[in-house]
Amino acid sequence: MASSYLMIFALLLGCLASTMPVFMALFFTGTVGLVYGIGIDPQIVIEVLYRSMDKFALVVVMFFVLCGNIMTTGSIVHKLIKTANVLVGFLPGGLAMAGILACGFFGAISGSTVATVVAIGGFMIPALIENKYDEKFSVGIMTTAPILGVIIPPSIAMILYAMVSNDQLEALFLTGFIPGVLIMAAMSIYAYYFCRKMGMTRRPRPSMHEIVAVFKESAWALFLPVLIFGGIYSGLFTANEAAVVACFYAFFVEICIHKDMKLRDMKKVIVSSAVTSSTLLIIVAGASVFGEYLTFEQIPGKIASIVVDSISSPWVFLLTVNILLLFIGMFMDIISATLILTPIFLPLLGKFGIDTMHFGLLMTINLGIGYCTPPLGVSLYISGAVVDRNLIYVSKAVMPFLAIQTAILMILTYWPDLVLLLPRLIYGN
Repeated sequence: MASSYLMIFALLLGCLASTMPVFMALFFTGTVGLVYGIGIDPQIVIEVLYRSMDKFALVVVMFFVLCGNIMTTGSIVHKLIKTANVLVGFLPGGLAMAGILACGFFGAISGSTVATVVAIGGFMIPALIENKYDEKFSVGIMTTAPILGVIIPPSIAMILYAMVSNDQLEALFLTGFIPGVLIMAAMSIYAYYFCRKMGMTRRPRPSMHEIVAVFKESAWALFLPVLIFGGIYSGLFTANEAAVVACFYAFFVEICIHKDMKLRDMKKVIVSSAVTSSTLLIIVAGASVFGEYLTFEQIPGKIASIVVDSISSPWVFLLTVNILLLFIGMFMDIISATLILTPIFLPLLGKFGIDTMHFGLLMTINLGIGYCTPPLGVSLYISGAVVDRNLIYVSKAVMPFLAIQTAILMILTYWPDLVLLLPRLIYGN
């Protein structure tokens, strides 16, 4: 039996190494395991495919993808950057801090790291270089700050984790606020001291009149995250409904208020969002077939028994998992990894007394860091294309910021009360 597991695992690695799309590798491997390894009727595979996509939680993901595309097409992104710049742009490294803050603003609406890199990084990297910031510093900070897109709610990765773990999505969202603020603060402090050491010239402090003018101009854009979270946590609407409300609000603001999007642009935005959402659904379907094979073979339970027998300390377990997830994040996207690994790790958490929401936050940060790690970190390639630099250059540029994020990850790993503070305050223990 162990040999059959090794064959399936080798088949999966072989498919991935052959540059086969991840969803195809997962679907093909899972199908081989179910049909030829276990002897399941092939019709079961078809049922698994349909059942995996027939989940209401995926509707939330699709609408947040649409919301992010609306903002990228319109002017909401530029107004968020302008607001961040007026708040901190006058400090040493202020423009870099503004980029970090803008990533936080955008992440609080889009839920996606890739969308944040494209929307904020694509604008801020050239702006930083044009303002005489060190190129490597500019690339590094605006490649890594967009991790806030999957940490600060709403997070697509957290939605998928909650779909598998059955955690309350609104409570899981709350675990991301404090880590997001910590990452923003730590990266901003680094930017401040780095730029002061480099002797960067400071911009004049904006007058109160200028600040008020910018906030007045950006009021509609700034109200969007307030609408999302205010509606969710006041009980006005659920997280699922919040995604739909955010889309309608963003469309209304861009077309009727800002007038930076035309009605004819709606088709392009909706089609682009549909393509992105379809890609996500295909990955979910492929991962579900592979997950069904794991379930039939009871592999998660067997792994749990092996781990519990060899590791007795929750501290050692969490450290081992962090290292494993950081490594997996180098090769696998966060969506596939979340769907595949969550069912494997969930049986272990109760044995070590680890809260599932705490673990969900740790998994999200670990795999989010994977966006910025070679060889397959998507953010590295996007930023490299912006400045026409190769993978090695961008990989070196992100190292100081990855060290900061990893340090915060370790703090959050061994301080669960900090992660769970907001969910406990609002929902109780």
